[in-house]
Amino acid sequence: MCVDQGLALISDEVFADYVLEAEAESLRTLTAMSQCLCFSLSGLSKICGLPQMKLGWMVASGPGHEQALHRLEWISDTFLSVGTPVQCAAPVLLDARQGIQRQIKRRTLDNLGYLRSVVVNTPCRVLRVEGGWYATVQVPRGRGEEAWTLDLLGRGVIVQPGYFFDFAKEAFLVVSLLTEPAVFRAGVQHILEAC
Repeated sequence: MCVDQGLALISDEVFADYVLEAEAESLRTLTAMSQCLCFSLSGLSKICGLPQMKLGWMVASGPGHEQALHRLEWISDTFLSVGTPVQCAAPVLLDARQGIQRQIKRRTLDNLGYLRSVVVNTPCRVLRVEGGWYATVQVPRGRGEEAWTLDLLGRGVIVQPGYFFDFAKEAFLVVSLLTEPAVFRAGVQHILEAC
């Protein structure tokens, strides 16, 4: 479609290091895209598990990528630059990322496994999770996502409604898999009780 319409493809790859349930043929990156102009994006905050360390990068590929990078460089020079401390720390942080990535992968996989095990024989369903730190739970459509979200908030559980992520229909809730396991399990029990 991008080739036919002359469009650029933007691939947000910040969770490429956090594969959870991807199929063997799933692509982790589009950095070698040659059919159309493509921008593959990533950043330090996700790769290193450091949300306050803002440093992002992109790889441009495909037809016209050199001209696109030249234009983007001009735009980047016109606006805010990356902070010097994070630029200086980047090599050390990237070298040390494996430890935190292992911890994040272990927790997200454990929480996802628990979630999958407890929704069996309930009206809820967990969508497939290729990667990242979140899971999407399909809940009964008897009430809207906002009502679900507010009800759960009243129970002390924070979820995001599916419409934040442009789901075409209801009802979906997005939960964080990074949550400490005991807190995550208690929150999931509240979701199931609300079903």
